[in-house]
Amino acid sequence: MAKCDVCGKAVTFGIKVSHSHRRSNRTWKPNVQRVKVLKDGKPCRMHVCSRCLRSGKVERAV
Repeated sequence: MAKCDVCGKAVTFGIKVSHSHRRSNRTWKPNVQRVKVLKDGKPCRMHVCSRCLRSGKVERAV
């Protein structure tokens, strides 16, 4: 599961280019963690990226 439930950030694709300019496909995966958060006042588990955790878009449940 590499998709944030809050902001929707997911896997992106691109091309890796070597020094000799040979090209191959590669992926960038977001830092998604499964954490317990408060949603509508009730604790539930969600997949949240580290950017949303750090910026305070979700409130963690204890």
